[in-house]
Amino acid sequence: MKRRQQPNLIPRQTDQPNRCALCQREVMHITRHHLIPRAEGGKEVVDLCVPCHRTLHSFFSNRTLLNELHTLDSLRQEPEIARYLEWIRKQPDRSIRVARRKDKR
Repeated sequence: MKRRQQPNLIPRQTDQPNRCALCQREVMHITRHHLIPRAEGGKEVVDLCVPCHRTLHSFFSNRTLLNELHTLDSLRQEPEIARYLEWIRKQPDRSIRVARRKDKR
């Protein structure tokens, strides 16, 4: 059985780490996050590490991302994300499990 490839995963061009635009960690794999969701016509993307990207979509609906959190500054100022960033910055570049939230806004 063939594995499904993650469409937003950017292949590494070199062995150099990449920097996540949200948590500022140096990581080997990054994904592209549309600041305004693609479903809403968003074109601008930022490079995020996999845990940050999954966390954003676990915490917030596309509607919230569109209306309230469509810039990196607004994301960093969100209390839940600020608390998450404080924690993630201390973590090494490894696989981190992100739980789905039931109270997604």
